[in-house]
This record gives sequence, C-alpha cells and structure tokens, in this order.
Amino acid sequence: MTVYNTPGDAANTAVRSFLTKVGEYYLQKSFNTGSGYGKLEWERIKTNVFNNKCAYCNIASSKLQIEHLIMFNRTEYGLHHPGNVVPACSECNKRAKTNNNRYANWKEHLEGVCRKNKEDDKFADRKKKINDHIKREKYPNLTEAEKNSIRVIANSLYENIKQEMEKSIALYKELDKSFVRKKK
Repeated sequence: MTVYNTPGDAANTAVRSFLTKVGEYYLQKSFNTGSGYGKLEWERIKTNVFNNKCAYCNIASSKLQIEHLIMFNRTEYGLHHPGNVVPACSECNKRAKTNNNRYANWKEHLEGVCRKNKEDDKFADRKKKINDHIKREKYPNLTEAEKNSIRVIANSLYENIKQEMEKSIALYKELDKSFVRKKK
C-alpha cells in the first residue's frame, strides 16, 4: 500500500497501463487478471502450470503473487501477458539489485534464490520450467526495433505525465494564491 503518492507514481501507473495494452495487442484479447478471461488464465498458470508453488523457490503457498519475469516497468518494459507472469511468494517477489545497481533479471534472480536456499541443483529444472512456460504462452519475441519503440513511448509517457502533474500543482498554487487566500 502506498503511503505517499508522487507525480512519478502517477507516471509509473501510466507506463504500466501502456505495457498492459501492448501485451493485450500481442495477445489479441484483454488480460485483466482481476476478472474474466485474464483471471481464469492467471489461475490456470498458478494452479496447473506451477502447482500453486512459487516459480523461484518451489514452495507451496496460498498467497502467491503475480511476478513479471521481464519487469513490468519503464526500465525493462515487460508486457503484461500470460507468458510473462509466474506465481511468486512474497519473499521471491522482491528482486535484488546487481553490483552495477540494476535489478537482476529473472534468471539471475532464480539463480540467487536457488543459491540462498542451497538448491543450486534445482536451478536448471526451474529455469527450464519457466522457459517452457514463456514459449507455451507465446510471449512475443520482440525485435530490437519493437523494444526500442516501446522504450521511447514509455519514457515519453512517463515524462509527460510527470510534467503534467507538476504543472497541475503549480497551477493549483497559483489559483489558491489568487482566489482562495485573497478572500481571507
């Protein structure tokens, strides 16, 4: 739960909405994991594909969360698509940063989880299961041009929304000073 909202939060939400719509463009249908087809697909992935276990640590849980393998943000531009989501426990749904201060990709994250749990021998099997899931769900293999287009649009959207929020605050302050505070 967010306790403090910033213009960047609104901008990040807009980027995630854009990435959802791009994912649905490739899927050719809605993927709202809160209801309808999308919810059924998420339940199928969680239950039938991963047996109600975390894709990373393989521990069963009734409180599995949606994890985007390619992160669903303006850095990695992962699409909201059945082939990009796996169930994760709350502990595994927190990506560590690498030495060069970027978030680990899902393979690095999986390797770290297996190492931490002293299950290095499980890494190859879990990686194969996730890769098979990505292929089976037909996550789009985006070209560099497609990735670049998504990056350019997402960054533009982020900056524009953030600027609009900041302009709205400045406008409110000006109106408040001119009309509201003037009356007192």
